[in-house]
Amino acid sequence: MSQAISNGTIAEIDNRTCIYYDGYWVKHYEPPPESLEAKKALIEALTRRLFNHVEHGVNIPGIRLAEAREAYQRENDPERKRVNGAMLAGALFNRAAAIFTKLVELQADGVEIEPDNALMRECGDYLLEALDLGQMVRHRGGDEGIDELWGEPFKAFSQPIAAFYESRYIKIAQTMRDVDRITATLTATFEGSTQMPDIKPLLLEFGEAAKRKTEILRTDPAIFKVWPAFVVARDRLQNIQPRLSPAPSLKEIHEAQEGNRILNAGTALVTNIVRARVPMPKSARDLLGKCDQFRRTFLDSRAPAL
Repeated sequence: MSQAISNGTIAEIDNRTCIYYDGYWVKHYEPPPESLEAKKALIEALTRRLFNHVEHGVNIPGIRLAEAREAYQRENDPERKRVNGAMLAGALFNRAAAIFTKLVELQADGVEIEPDNALMRECGDYLLEALDLGQMVRHRGGDEGIDELWGEPFKAFSQPIAAFYESRYIKIAQTMRDVDRITATLTATFEGSTQMPDIKPLLLEFGEAAKRKTEILRTDPAIFKVWPAFVVARDRLQNIQPRLSPAPSLKEIHEAQEGNRILNAGTALVTNIVRARVPMPKSARDLLGKCDQFRRTFLDSRAPAL
C-alpha cells in the first residue's frame, strides 16, 4: 500500500506546481512577502471579489457607516433588518479598507505602524463586526448565505499572508470535492435515461473544467485557456435537448421539462461555486434532493418488478 500523502505536500503534477489538501492537488502560488502593502492589496482584491458575488445593494461606502448603523438599529421588521444588516456589513468593510489604505500610505512616508496602533485596532474591529454580520448576507443567486466568503478579508487582515494562502487551498479543495459530488450525482441521476443517453462524458468534461477554474487565479496567464474551456463545457450541457419519441406521453414531456430544469440548476450551481471558490452547502443539498426526487419519479419506476 502506498504511503498516504500529507496535507501541505508540494509536488510537480502534470507540469504544474501543486499543493495537496484533502484528496486534491491544487495549483500552488507563492504568497507575496509579508508587508502592509501586500495585505492592503490582498484585502482590496478579496473585498472586490466579495461584492461581486453577494446580493446587490450592500456595497455601501465607508463614509456612510453611521447612516447604515442607524438604519440597522432602527429597523424592526426581521426581513428588512437582514438587508440593513448586510448593508451595514458592507459599510464596515469599506471603512476598514479606507483606514488600512491610509495606514499603508503613512508607512510609505516613513511612519512606523505597529500592530497595536489604534487605527490598526479600529480597522480590525470593523472587520470583525462585518464578519459577525456576514451571516445576513446572501449570494447573488438569492438562496444561499455566503458567510465563508464574507470572512476572508478579516482572515487576510488577522493572519500572516502565508497562513491565509494555506486556508484558501483548504477551501479550494473543499470546493473541488463539492464539484465532484454534484457532477457525480447528476451523472447518476440521468443514468439509464433514454432522453439524455450521452450526458455522462459531458458532465465529466464539465467537472474537470470546473475544478481547473476553481484553482486558477484571474491574474494567471492560464486563465485564457482555463476559462474558455469551462464556458464551452458548461454551454454544451445547457444546450442539451432531451430526445422525445414522435408522440410523447404527458409523463415523457414532464420528464424532459424536469430533467432540463435540474440540469440547468446544476450547471448554474457549479458555476456559482467555481466563481466564488467556496462551497455552497445549502444550495448543494437542495439540488441533490431534487435529483433524488427526479430519479424516483421518472427513472426508478422503469425498473422491472422482481
